[in-house]
Amino acid sequence: MELTGKHIVLGVTGGIAAYKSAEVVSRLRHLGADVHVIMTRNATEFVTPLTFRTLTANPVVTDTFAEPEEWNVEHVALAKLADIFVIAPATANILAKMANGFADDMLSTTVLATKAPVLVAPAMNTGMWTAKATQQNVSVLKNRGVLFAGPESGMLACGDEGKGRMSEPADIVRKIQEILGRTEDLAGKKLLVTAGSTRERLDPVRFLTNDSSGKMGFAIAEAARDRGAEVTLVKGNTTAPVPDGVRIIEIESARDLLDVMKKEAPKQDIVIQAAAVADYRPAACAKTKIKKKDGEPMVIRLTENPDIAKTIGEKKKASQVFVGFAAETDHVAAHAQEKLIKKNLDMIVANDVTKPGAGFNTDTNIVTLITKEGSEALPIMSKREVADAILDRIIG
Repeated sequence: MELTGKHIVLGVTGGIAAYKSAEVVSRLRHLGADVHVIMTRNATEFVTPLTFRTLTANPVVTDTFAEPEEWNVEHVALAKLADIFVIAPATANILAKMANGFADDMLSTTVLATKAPVLVAPAMNTGMWTAKATQQNVSVLKNRGVLFAGPESGMLACGDEGKGRMSEPADIVRKIQEILGRTEDLAGKKLLVTAGSTRERLDPVRFLTNDSSGKMGFAIAEAARDRGAEVTLVKGNTTAPVPDGVRIIEIESARDLLDVMKKEAPKQDIVIQAAAVADYRPAACAKTKIKKKDGEPMVIRLTENPDIAKTIGEKKKASQVFVGFAAETDHVAAHAQEKLIKKNLDMIVANDVTKPGAGFNTDTNIVTLITKEGSEALPIMSKREVADAILDRIIG
């Protein structure tokens, strides 16, 4: 993929792998990209700014308060200019700054201000990469939609062997091409995704629900938004940060969700039902708080909720794509296949919620994408990566 006309901002931080960044720039330039480099002060101890100025034919920014060659607010100008923002190498320090919103130098200030996709290529000692603090920062960033290239395993500059090497320049450039190539592949499409859990009222202060945080549905909404879709997010109870830039409809119960889906689903090109909808609700909702009765057991009679996916699937247009989720604890593939047929789905995303790193309230997921033509088991991924994999399959 040629990159002519694409503006790439490359942040270079203070690690020995900074020498590889020169090759990243060279490869991007050969593909026609306009590259602008921001270096941290520590990075200039490994590679001179003159190297990058020569390779990019653009000024290299190293100082927040340096006089710009053209008058503008430099960090805002570069943040707006970027079609993609890349940091390679990305040290543990810059990951920590990004995860916590620090903006104390030109690089951290600019990346905080950008709305462009952000790709980082970590490079650090194995101990630093595996440290709980770093992994927590990585998890936070992935959940926000920051994309990662590597790190790779091998011999490190310090003599240790393990994970922490920066990805090779060719691999980083391929990742940049992949991201820029799919940014607008959903332009003009309307996509609806449901997220979170439903609440089924027992009385004014109690309800039945489940552990869904909304993270998976939110990740799909963000990924579709970033790829140009007009996104409607129908959310129940959630604990994750709500995405910006999407239309939001809030619901509480399964019946609320059914009403919204009947109205909204026919307008969509793509419908993805990622919400964890309660299968049952109390047969009656008390008007006042139910009181204890001297040790007598409380008996709650439940009634089945409507099957929303089946209802929508039965009326699905031939031009629409309808995707469901199957969160299971046993016989995952069999249950998912049954739902795929019964609910007239084009694809179902199946996962075993008992597996570590999968299911509710995690930043990662382990899923299998199942269609009538076959299935594809994916390795453990961030929920944003799973979201992009789902959209890739829909488009492909």
